[in-house]
Amino acid sequence: MELEPAPQTFRPILDRRRHIPEPPPVRLLTLEDASLPAAAGLERQLDAFYVGLLGFERPAGSEWPVYRAENFSVTFDVLEPPVQRDDYRALGVEVPSLPDLEEKLIKSETEYTRQRGLLPGEERIVLLDPAGNWLEIVDRRGVR
Repeated sequence: MELEPAPQTFRPILDRRRHIPEPPPVRLLTLEDASLPAAAGLERQLDAFYVGLLGFERPAGSEWPVYRAENFSVTFDVLEPPVQRDDYRALGVEVPSLPDLEEKLIKSETEYTRQRGLLPGEERIVLLDPAGNWLEIVDRRGVR
């Protein structure tokens, strides 16, 4: 079996449409943008945690610590210590792979707790971010 020679040379068409970047691989399990308190002076630790560890994006030129997920954003209200909290509910975060995140947490020596749910295969990681906010991280499940 042989291929027939092409009748003319192929020239790709340049796509002049504006490039839209891929969204971050994480999602927030909320109904709107989340706002969390943080003590002043934790900006670098928050960047390392949310961008480096979890995979959020930090928009360029933002004055406050803001981290963008695929669907919503997390905004931190920078306050002078001691920080007063209204509640201690965990912020839900969905990551592409829980085992990959667990490996990163072990390498960075970050404390976490792995919890099992009521249903088979339901697992989550619960931990505190550098500002002392609770996060409940689950694995992204595709439709099968």
